[in-house]
Amino acid sequence: MKFEAEQGTARGYGRRGRGRPRQGSESRTTAEQRQKIRAWFTGRLPEEWVVGPAGVQVDDDEILVTVALSAVTLPDDVSPAERATAEGARITGFREDTRDRRMQVAAEAQALFGRVVSWGASSGQTTHLFTTASVPVMTRLRLNERQVLDTLIDAGVARSRSEALAWCVRLVATNEDRWITDLRSAFEEVEEVRSRGPASRPEG
Repeated sequence: MKFEAEQGTARGYGRRGRGRPRQGSESRTTAEQRQKIRAWFTGRLPEEWVVGPAGVQVDDDEILVTVALSAVTLPDDVSPAERATAEGARITGFREDTRDRRMQVAAEAQALFGRVVSWGASSGQTTHLFTTASVPVMTRLRLNERQVLDTLIDAGVARSRSEALAWCVRLVATNEDRWITDLRSAFEEVEEVRSRGPASRPEG
């Protein structure tokens, strides 16, 4: 699958406003909240846009909606490069033709859920992400951990510690994708069961 992302910061990030201000420890998005957001987009997206369920990824800061477009009909002997070009053109056309309506849907979602909304689309084997949010993440590292980042800088892999840290995250995501996916699914299942909870609790 071809996967491309346009780097940038989605407009609206940082204005959580009607969202969920964090106090003390960081708030975490629950399985119930993710399900609610996914259900909302399933009902809100215009039917003429999609041929299948849209992919809706949610965290504490961003909602990424990847719209599933129809596949391009091409001869069987077309080359992979030509197919990728045709699929990319369909995605680009969708992006340009639906810009105003996507902005309207995003504004509604941001007001409801307090998260910036980013978009992408897929057709066949090609997926393009449009401008997505780049969110700063603060952390504290000990000497041996900082040395890992500094080594990446010295080797020319990254220009700064923050860029080196992002490189490390991408490396784990690529090499441990199956494990991360299984781990995330397990946590979501636990959260879903916990959200149903007992109907009554002991008093006192």
